[in-house]
Amino acid sequence: MSKINIVLYEPEIPQNTGNIARLCACTGAKLFLVGKLGFSLSDKYTKRAGLDYWDSVDIQKIDTMDELLNTYKTANFYYLTTKAKKLYTDIKFHDGDFLVFGPETRGLPDIYVKDKNALTIPMKEGQRSLNLSNSVAIVAYEVIRQNGL
Repeated sequence: MSKINIVLYEPEIPQNTGNIARLCACTGAKLFLVGKLGFSLSDKYTKRAGLDYWDSVDIQKIDTMDELLNTYKTANFYYLTTKAKKLYTDIKFHDGDFLVFGPETRGLPDIYVKDKNALTIPMKEGQRSLNLSNSVAIVAYEVIRQNGL
């Protein structure tokens, strides 16, 4: 079984995090919540979006990206952003890779956007971005397509 690691850096919208938690429960992905959250995990919208899947989610709260990067020094980290040129479909993902997504209103900080592992999901020119939970699902299922669940 392929192990996917989903990282939400400073997520802001509880419903998106709830939806992503549900995706993680259904796929066996581990969910990392990094930095300041724009909501409480006990928020009714977060809980409602995750339904009764919360007990099935392997979730870890991390204070900083540096802490996460230092803990998993040998892992591959891929940073999803609208500002990259490299497509997520051009990557051969491996077991244990980390998929990092930024906050809904501002995306990832430039340090990650400029990383050689910055990836994008193609979309029509002139559009700002896809919904965060949709983006996570698109890329997570590409990892599953490549490696199995």
